[in-house]
Amino acid sequence: MARVIFQAFFAALGQMTDPRFIRVLWRGVALSVGLLAALGLALWFGVESLIPGAVTLPVIGTVGGLGIAATIGVILAMALASVFLMVPVAAAFSALFLDEVADAVEGEHYPGQKGTALSLSEGLADSVVLFLVMVVVSLLALALSVFLGPFGPMLFWALNGWLLGREYFQMAARRHLPRDQARALMRRHSGTLWLAGTLMAAPLSLPLVGLFIPVLGAATFTHLFQRLRNT
Repeated sequence: MARVIFQAFFAALGQMTDPRFIRVLWRGVALSVGLLAALGLALWFGVESLIPGAVTLPVIGTVGGLGIAATIGVILAMALASVFLMVPVAAAFSALFLDEVADAVEGEHYPGQKGTALSLSEGLADSVVLFLVMVVVSLLALALSVFLGPFGPMLFWALNGWLLGREYFQMAARRHLPRDQARALMRRHSGTLWLAGTLMAAPLSLPLVGLFIPVLGAATFTHLFQRLRNT
């Protein structure tokens, strides 16, 4: 089991300099930065328009600087949110282009077994599901880590490992199989996929390294599917 996982992982890692991989990576990062920046600007202008620069309070008198304080609060909140949301947002955007990663892997390593790309609607649905579930799972792990102390990161890795293993394998499998067959194959190898997903999830704790995970994960699970499809 572990041997198959590491073979798939290192095969994917060896192709990370492929221009097709890099294009998907930069698209995901660029779209994520653009979305978060646009959201930050919208909040900033909203605060500027809704909160007055000064208010007059009984006894205290005029209190100024409220707009500046609110703006600073928005900037700090967006900075914190960006750290938390960058990886799931980048993963969601990258998922729109992960068929390009799978095409590159199969073209390089499995030229006679290339799959069919998912439709735009399927890819968009997968992206939305991946983003929402990653956010929910990360929030759950964050909440539970308050009670688990040093074991919190292990819970984060385990939950996200289950999620990434499930989603990335289905993305790879559905290029070749109907949805029900892809799910049956996933259930048959659930333990292997969970371990492989945990290998992907551990670097999510590292903000910059985590940005590479969608591409590396898609490539790794494409290799895993090809190795497990007939077992």
